[in-house]
Amino acid sequence: MKINDEKLNKLGITNTIELALIKPKEWEDNNLYPFLIDGKPQTFDAEILDIQKSTKIIRIKFYLKNIKTIMWGVFFQWKKWHESVFYKGKNLYIRGEVRNNQIIQPKPISKIGEITPIYKVAINQKSFKLLLKKYLTIENLSTLREDIAKILYFMHFPRNLEDINEKKITYALKWAEIFNYLNKLQKKKKNYPANPINADPTPFINSLPFKLTNDQLKVINEIKNDLSKPLQARRVIIGDVGSGKTIVMLATAFMSKKSAIMCPTSILANQIYEEAKKFLEKFNFKITLVTQKSKFSEYDIQNSNLLIGTHALLYQNLPTLNTIMVDEQHRFGTNQRAKLEKLTTDKKTLPHYFQFSATPIPRTQALIMSSFVNVSLIKELPFKKDIETKIISKEDFKELINHINRQIHLGNQVIIVYPLVEESKNFDYQSIEEAKEWWLKHFDGVYVTHGKDKNKEDILLEFREKGKILITTTVIEVGISLPKLTTIVIVGAERLGLATLHQLRGRVGRYGQKGYCYLYTNNKNNKRLIEFSKILDGFKIAELDLKFRKSGDLLDGKIQSGESFKYFDEVKDLNILEEVKLFISTIT
Repeated sequence: MKINDEKLNKLGITNTIELALIKPKEWEDNNLYPFLIDGKPQTFDAEILDIQKSTKIIRIKFYLKNIKTIMWGVFFQWKKWHESVFYKGKNLYIRGEVRNNQIIQPKPISKIGEITPIYKVAINQKSFKLLLKKYLTIENLSTLREDIAKILYFMHFPRNLEDINEKKITYALKWAEIFNYLNKLQKKKKNYPANPINADPTPFINSLPFKLTNDQLKVINEIKNDLSKPLQARRVIIGDVGSGKTIVMLATAFMSKKSAIMCPTSILANQIYEEAKKFLEKFNFKITLVTQKSKFSEYDIQNSNLLIGTHALLYQNLPTLNTIMVDEQHRFGTNQRAKLEKLTTDKKTLPHYFQFSATPIPRTQALIMSSFVNVSLIKELPFKKDIETKIISKEDFKELINHINRQIHLGNQVIIVYPLVEESKNFDYQSIEEAKEWWLKHFDGVYVTHGKDKNKEDILLEFREKGKILITTTVIEVGISLPKLTTIVIVGAERLGLATLHQLRGRVGRYGQKGYCYLYTNNKNNKRLIEFSKILDGFKIAELDLKFRKSGDLLDGKIQSGESFKYFDEVKDLNILEEVKLFISTIT
């Protein structure tokens, strides 16, 4: 149930589930027990036998009727009002924590037999409890599974100790939190009209000189089904490095008849353009490359079956398209993607929308994302990669140079990735500026580029044809295909996220040859690097990465580092997420 209450809305509470998710910081259990509870405040039925006063503390001798024992109470802060409450012969109920066989700073209480929640909130206890009574009922939590609704309700209005069982409450809080999150994601999911396309990808698939993997075929079939519907498709296709996403894009273009692919760099756009010409022109497909440097006319733009370009597409008078594909979608802003969609619509319908990414995500995140968009995973690789990952440091430098010399002698290429372009006093590793002279002095065919370099794309293209060693930053993470690249050295590897390391490692051995990845670090015992070096599967790397870096908030339209949840744990609570997804499927 939605809540429109100024006080609660200021606390970020907009519905009854969010209100129920405010866990009490503690519960005051004012029941009388015939035993001592260790380490927690307890309630006693007491009679005052004696009072001893000194300058610093007041000691009161109590007979505790419910546990039939005598115990001293100690007051470090004695106020004037205490005089009228605590006097010899008085019978009263008191509450306090027992430490070293003494009750510390006991306070008088008027009622027993209740368990009272205490909250840590930005409004006073009395006001908050009134709001709880006003809005929180089991009926108002009826969108939750019945047992979860009851656990959360009785957490706030406990009847007995079982109602404040920590294990039971923790489970319910996790369950309700992820349910509420998925519910909000689903409400953001809107259905827009689109032109249905009934297309058969079989002629395209049969024309290929290689066999597609089962995962590629499965995803192409999912896209075929998406296109056949009169509602706009929104699907994210996530594939490991080298899993063959480009062919899936071209199959989508073949089925769509009129589409565009937007790429983050002109190098990537050029590569996909060359692949498209190779596999689609035989079907009389007109393909146009749209980058700052490519040549094209207005006629080309309007009459192409497939436009392939960079953000330069956003500045053209684009025709109405059936489908938009965005490669490496996280490298574009939400506004850029929305603008491309707007430019290619006929106002009545929207183009189908497919996002492609080479950054595998954990199963938890994929399940969460699937509440908002359809998700396809390409896990299977066309061939098994053979990449050896080694963790090295300064003492291994000679061995590294010997390896580089061997690879160059074999006609292969090497990339050295540095963490910084320029020198920094706060950094333990050399920058490109500090290191490049050594490489230029000792090797031929050395090229240098980085993210700030305006000529980086030209340098990368020249390196591909003539180079032996490339000195660069993580700009190489996504980009040019380098068939002769067999070795990558990542300096200061422990400073990078595992997903980035995996992307960089994925540059080598792309054409079936043996690859080598050297992780250069000052700490060879780094646990993350040791685990990373044992795993080549990008989806397993994503699970490992999640243990160190929680995924971000999809509701805000971005995936970033940082915790999204207060109770739900993306690493440990996959089973709860699966339960919630199953429950949602039965009620929608």
